[in-house]
Amino acid sequence: MTGIPTTASDHSLADVMPSIAAALGVDIRNPLALEPSRDVVLVLVDGLGAELIRQHAGEAPTLAAMATRMISAGFPATTATSLTSLAVGAPCSQHGIVGYSFRISDADGPATTFNPLRWTLESADGPSAMDEFPPREVQQQPSLLDLLADEGIDVTYVMREDFRESGLTRAAFRADGDFRPAKSLDEIRHGVLDAVSRSSRTRRFVYAYFGHLDLIGHIHGPGSPEWVRSLREVDAFVADLLADLPPDCALVVTADHGMVTAENIIDIDTSPALLADVAAVAGEARVRHAYARAGSEQAVLAAWRSELAGHARVLSREQALDEQLFGPGRDYADRLGDVIAIATGGVILARTQHEKMESSLLGHHGANTAAEQHIPLILR
Repeated sequence: MTGIPTTASDHSLADVMPSIAAALGVDIRNPLALEPSRDVVLVLVDGLGAELIRQHAGEAPTLAAMATRMISAGFPATTATSLTSLAVGAPCSQHGIVGYSFRISDADGPATTFNPLRWTLESADGPSAMDEFPPREVQQQPSLLDLLADEGIDVTYVMREDFRESGLTRAAFRADGDFRPAKSLDEIRHGVLDAVSRSSRTRRFVYAYFGHLDLIGHIHGPGSPEWVRSLREVDAFVADLLADLPPDCALVVTADHGMVTAENIIDIDTSPALLADVAAVAGEARVRHAYARAGSEQAVLAAWRSELAGHARVLSREQALDEQLFGPGRDYADRLGDVIAIATGGVILARTQHEKMESSLLGHHGANTAAEQHIPLILR
């Protein structure tokens, strides 16, 4: 029997780290009302949408029974944005990582397309942006992990080695901490238990990240046999942690987004109407940013609305800001497209020539459907 509620609370992923800090004794808001704890382990499972747990509850009995609270990922529901919102405790309107890719400029040069997940220019496999766009300049909000470290709380990371010095890690998490390389669930389990099982005079916080479920969902589709097999493994991993963690150590399990299956592909790269007067297209297949040539903003908006009618909700930048779609504030308004298209149903807005790998994927996320937005909040 599933314990997952049918609707998400008013809380989001940005509320998780402030609440964990409060539970560890830091004088800060506690929006999720977490109980005080000496140590806390936070496990983020990339792509573990609450609606997917509900649909596959029989394959994930531990997750289904424990996921009695549900929160929202925040918009857009994409990894770079969500992880930054988690780490700094704020929506992307305040930290500036507004999507999978977006336009950005420095003081000396023209705007260029930037991918914060890879920290590259122009595309996911483009040249490094580390020198031109230093992580702490692109994202200037303080990290709550830095706050924990300043309060004398030991911080440990358990995740892939290549994430240790990545641009996104430097931008979002910031605190140095103890790093334990881990890729498989078994390696993550051992890293977590090793970090908290020994006696310590200081409080401890462990952040663990697992990305394989998301990868399988992208390649084979959420709900595919391959994805279900990975979900079973995640469920067993969480059950083992629940049994093996010390009694005075709290466990929090959540995700960065859910996922939908591509059903209807619209190719921007082969649609002249969608490219006319457009200087650049960014975002991802479920949320696109179109940057119009100067003076063509209204023409591009009209063309996108006409071409994507019935397939996407198309907004102007000003409309998105007025609706606080990306959160309150306008500090990073220039990073948003002049036109923003949010795919509906199973539509993906592909770019088969410029994003060949991304366009071939079966699973996608980013938009504001329940399947993409609703994420579990599992507490022990």
